[in-house]
Amino acid sequence: MKNIIVTGATGNLGTEVVRTLHDKGHRVHGTVGGAMPPTEMMDMFQSARQVDLIDAGASQEFVEALIGENKKLDAAVMLVGGFAAGSIETTDLAAIDKQIALNFKTAYNIVRPMMAHFEKTGGGQFVFVGARPALDAEAGKNLVAYSLGKSLVFQLAEIVNAAGKGKRISATVIVPSTIDTQPNRQAMPDADFTKWVKASDLAEAIAFVLSETGGNLREGVLKMYSES
Repeated sequence: MKNIIVTGATGNLGTEVVRTLHDKGHRVHGTVGGAMPPTEMMDMFQSARQVDLIDAGASQEFVEALIGENKKLDAAVMLVGGFAAGSIETTDLAAIDKQIALNFKTAYNIVRPMMAHFEKTGGGQFVFVGARPALDAEAGKNLVAYSLGKSLVFQLAEIVNAAGKGKRISATVIVPSTIDTQPNRQAMPDADFTKWVKASDLAEAIAFVLSETGGNLREGVLKMYSES
């Protein structure tokens, strides 16, 4: 049983991740950006808090509070993010700054205090969610701000792995193609949904990374593209 932070815990993917980790016996500590989870979901949390993860101070206070309550935190799964379309021609710096804030800063503000905690307590794991457009320029040319924001997540994972080498600290990036969620179906009604990645499958992959066997992974980038 591990103490695991899950950011974006009430999102489409977050809900599945929380359920899966809870069902496997882990203690889930979730962050939510808006309203608190409904009663039926609260039962799956060891704790849930409203945290503005773009705010470094609020993020630091959140992690410190959890450490005070639980002593040892074992992992953090970063699911908060944002999306925006646009080419170089249509993407201004404000759009890029927004995507960096949503996709990178929300992760970094948890990683920074958690790295210090992991170093003091003998190690831990980070799981990030990447994006194919950040790896494939052809896919990213019309998703410029989003691709740039997500590219920093990959770089952060590499830095974590370099800094954590020999300390039992590791980072893994899960890279989905299109996730099969209701909002995505509504946005792309003519798509072949059978080729998309199920949120439940992504949740199982994250749970595997955090398992005893998955703990042997180093510098992992897991591409879950299905057939899309």
